[in-house]
Formats: sequence, C-alpha cells, structure tokens
Amino acid sequence: NDWDLHLKSIVLAYNTGQHATTKYSPYQLQFGRQPKLPADQPTTTYQFSKPNDYFRHLQKTLQLYHQHATNNIIKGQQSYKQYYDRNRPNLVYHVGDQVLKQLTTQHTKLGELYSDPMIV
Repeated sequence: NDWDLHLKSIVLAYNTGQHATTKYSPYQLQFGRQPKLPADQPTTTYQFSKPNDYFRHLQKTLQLYHQHATNNIIKGQQSYKQYYDRNRPNLVYHVGDQVLKQLTTQHTKLGELYSDPMIV
C-alpha cells in the first residue's frame, strides 16, 4: 500500500529508459538531450555565441530525434505485423460463399457471438 512512495522513481525510470520501439527515451524526445542524473559524470557543455544558436541547435536535434523515432516506430510496426501474420491464414472469399459476421455488441456472457449465415 506504499505505491505512492515509489511513484517518482518509477516515472523517472520510465522517462529516462530507452523504449524498444522508438530506440529513444521520452526525455530525449522531449528535450533533445540525455537527462542529467545525479550519478552521471559532468559532461562537456556547449558554448553558443548567439542566443538563437542554442534554439536552432535544439530544433535540429529534436527534428532529427523525432524523424529517427518515427522511422523506428514504422519498422517496429512492420516487425510486429509480420510476427502477428505468420500464423494467420490468408482468407479469400468468393461471391456466393456463406460467412458468419462476428457480433460486437455482446451484452451477456451467453449471448450469440456470430450472426446468421450471410452470402457474400
């Protein structure tokens, strides 16, 4: 019953961890850099001569991260689709075939799952 005591740590772990699909952490996609954690060693800092240089650098970095993350998501979706489809039969229906339509408005446990036979 002490889940609320661990919530901050869980959120930090989720936001700083690399996600399998995007290959980036949510923090990295939001802020354009790795998070600075207390256990990390100090890193090199960037020196920008003009105030807008940082904004342009951040904008380019975020655009690059988002582009890569989008590509990684598409690759992940294709991979998941191939995995799902490998055991699925490729059904072909012809005119005149009888089919059953799955009913999505099932209100009771013992209700009908499919409609009466229909002709394609």
